[in-house]
Amino acid sequence: MSFINDNFLLTNDSAVELFHEYAKDEPILDFHNHLSPKEIAEDRRFNNLAEIWLEGDHYKWRALRANGIPEKLVTGDGDPKQKYLAWAETIPHTLGNPLYHWTHLELKRCFNIDLLLSPETAEEIWEQANEKLAEPNFSARGMLKRFQVKALCTTDDPAQPLVHHEKIEQNNSDCKVYPTFRPDAAWGIDRAENFIQWIENLEKSSGKTVSSFDGFLQALADRLQRFHELGSRLSDHSFPYFFADFPSEVEARQIFEQTIHGQDATPSEREKFGSFIMLYLGRWYSANGWTMQVHLGPMRNNSTKLLNTFGPDAGTDSIGDWNQAERMSAFLDRLDQEDALPKTIVYNNNPSDNFVISTMLGNFQRDIPGKMQFGSGWWHLDQRDGMEEQIKTLANTGLLSRFIGMLTDSRSFLSFPRHEYFRRILCNLLGCWMKEGFLPQEPEMIGNLAQRICYQNAYDFLQLKK
Repeated sequence: MSFINDNFLLTNDSAVELFHEYAKDEPILDFHNHLSPKEIAEDRRFNNLAEIWLEGDHYKWRALRANGIPEKLVTGDGDPKQKYLAWAETIPHTLGNPLYHWTHLELKRCFNIDLLLSPETAEEIWEQANEKLAEPNFSARGMLKRFQVKALCTTDDPAQPLVHHEKIEQNNSDCKVYPTFRPDAAWGIDRAENFIQWIENLEKSSGKTVSSFDGFLQALADRLQRFHELGSRLSDHSFPYFFADFPSEVEARQIFEQTIHGQDATPSEREKFGSFIMLYLGRWYSANGWTMQVHLGPMRNNSTKLLNTFGPDAGTDSIGDWNQAERMSAFLDRLDQEDALPKTIVYNNNPSDNFVISTMLGNFQRDIPGKMQFGSGWWHLDQRDGMEEQIKTLANTGLLSRFIGMLTDSRSFLSFPRHEYFRRILCNLLGCWMKEGFLPQEPEMIGNLAQRICYQNAYDFLQLKK
């Protein structure tokens, strides 16, 4: 029997029924990922398995480093096949890590390869996969069609042009591709030189002169409107904790002025400025029917050495242990008092904060079903235990039936089987609960729940437009 068999991760009859009869064939709405709009627009073709599998994948990079692979074969300029062979050498050491499951799900679903990746099978898998990649339907857009991706949302800096999204829109593909507004650089005022460069790029993308604080806010609003015109209804933000040190407009203006004149902001000033901008954006999201995503709690760029040689996103981010509750409460409550709290999804990176986050979101539920979403297990929690604990926490403290489910958060076109991975874990957990008598023996009722979580809830909640 192959490792990735029909009942992979399904441990009882109820789980098998739930997955195969209800969850398996639902389409995919991937509402947060880091796929390249350029590659989608140009329908990129991949020359080999290393290109499509290893480029930009910091999950794999961490495993390679842990296995002692030299950086030249991780993020360096090493030969692509040698990088692939290093991955084949590493993968047998990842037993128990979701990378082992993802790897073999991707080989099976993308290339119909049942072999376990190892140094012994590496050449055969390389040849088979590369032969498939040469076929016409193995392009970037071909992969979207293969996995029934009905819509996906990329992650886009407002200071960058949206020319690739404009080109995608003209293609009239079965898969709708939307930009997601990711303005984290808008409060990067602790490094004035970098912020000034970002402002210059924002001027180019918005067509607005940003010589004043008012001009800055207007440029952000103009970019929001352009994203909106392209069908976006989502923002995305990531910070260690919610900004909740609210300054006056005069203070925010002063901080902005000193930054564009070359003065690095202090940590306190950065939090004040970030608080002001996030309130400004939150009000806009609420007024325009957008959903605000927050990826909460990572501690980034821990290796200064790799930051200096590679830059950010090198795979040296980990779970942070910030105090979340008070700041989160203050920020959400401030918008709520103004009747300006948008639909919100919060993804938690620290499992010890699961109940804190979920119960805090419950304080602000009203008017819209599932308005405040406790997002799926994210990043370091994007694995079976992390997914199960997020689902259990939500079920215990909120309404699991309103949960909008899974997303890949990935830079690879081979990552869509992660939706299947999530669906199997979800159905197995629900099936175990049925077996234990924790849930009723009502396969249709529980199956419909699983089905909604896999697709329909996200479709109804996000209200993506064209």
